[in-house]
Amino acid sequence: MDKYKSLISQSQQLFHASDLALLWGIDNQDTLNMTLKRFVDRGILHRIHKGFYSTVKIDSIDPKDLGFSYLNVYSYISLETVLVKKGVIFQEIPHITFVSSKSTTFTIGNMSYKSRQLKDEFLYNTWGVKQIDGHFEANLERAVADILYYDPQYHFDNQDIIDFDKVELVQKEVGYVEEQ
Repeated sequence: MDKYKSLISQSQQLFHASDLALLWGIDNQDTLNMTLKRFVDRGILHRIHKGFYSTVKIDSIDPKDLGFSYLNVYSYISLETVLVKKGVIFQEIPHITFVSSKSTTFTIGNMSYKSRQLKDEFLYNTWGVKQIDGHFEANLERAVADILYYDPQYHFDNQDIIDFDKVELVQKEVGYVEEQ
């Protein structure tokens, strides 16, 4: 099967260069770079970010999908993104916030992303993390517990909607605090 057919037969739309090297069986970096350049020049692939490509235009992709795919590690949406969504903080947050195994900030198109690193023992404890519309996202209590892990003095604009007993339960279940 040729490279074009193998690419369009994929159900996914987002690829790292390493994914395409594996898909096409290319071991030589120069060959991969030339193939990617040709596919971009022909409009078959769209270069989204260094080493990150799509088979569709960026504006047709859910910004959350872009973030998850770019990170390319287990992650979930939490922190300020969830707190704004739930009405706990009122400031406008200029980025989608993730918790993952790496700390990074990046921009794709007109969207900014921030990922905060969390120890594996906490990250892979999915207490309070649910799959919503194909993405992993913290519930309110997990997002509060996560932000308090990073900043114990964090200010919440609307504390009235936070059930701190549930937050304390999440903190114990995840392991952020020791049970007394």
